[in-house]
Amino acid sequence: MASFHVRPLLRLGAIAAPRLLLKNQYKCSKPCFASAIFSQQSRKLSSEVAVKEDAAVAQLSEFGQYVASILPKYIQQVQMTQTKELELLIAPEGIIPVLTFLKDHTNAQYKSLADQTVVDKLGKPYRFEIVYNLLSLRYNSRICVKTYTDELTAVDSANPVFKVANWYEREIWDMYGVFFADHPDLRRILTDYGFEGHPFRKDFPLTGYVEVVIGFILICIT
Repeated sequence: MASFHVRPLLRLGAIAAPRLLLKNQYKCSKPCFASAIFSQQSRKLSSEVAVKEDAAVAQLSEFGQYVASILPKYIQQVQMTQTKELELLIAPEGIIPVLTFLKDHTNAQYKSLADQTVVDKLGKPYRFEIVYNLLSLRYNSRICVKTYTDELTAVDSANPVFKVANWYEREIWDMYGVFFADHPDLRRILTDYGFEGHPFRKDFPLTGYVEVVIGFILICIT
């Protein structure tokens, strides 16, 4: 009786096994096919993004040359950075004209001064490099404007163009000692009022006993 039942089952298994194997192979092939399609779509998308980025970089570079042609008296150098942002090096007397142009021109609309800071290049004739990072929300674009000064020469305040420059320039004055002409309230903003020196300068002493008040926290440098 056992052999009577086993033989049909063996014959059935011999027929079903190849079908099951083909079915499993088909199931395994589906993800591979989908993966190939996804890979092709990813490469296509990456290529499209690269083309758009190259077009945006070319457009920014062209705009930089346009600004230089409009304001040749103030624009000294136009270049694209490694991060594909437009960078303008301007003469110190061009701060107000250039920032005003970039803020108000129809094709610019850089109405947001996202940041303003200074780089201390100790040992160079123009020790301080002043950096203005502008943002155009309308065109989703950024631009970096740089100028320079020494330890004694004042530069024009950007406050008449961007009100937010008020606090940026107070911080720069406090930390680096760069003086901004026509600033409405150029006082220290981070350190105590009796503090002497400018802590972010590269030649600021690292030893001694100095009290610095930053954000209501008393720091003693010993």
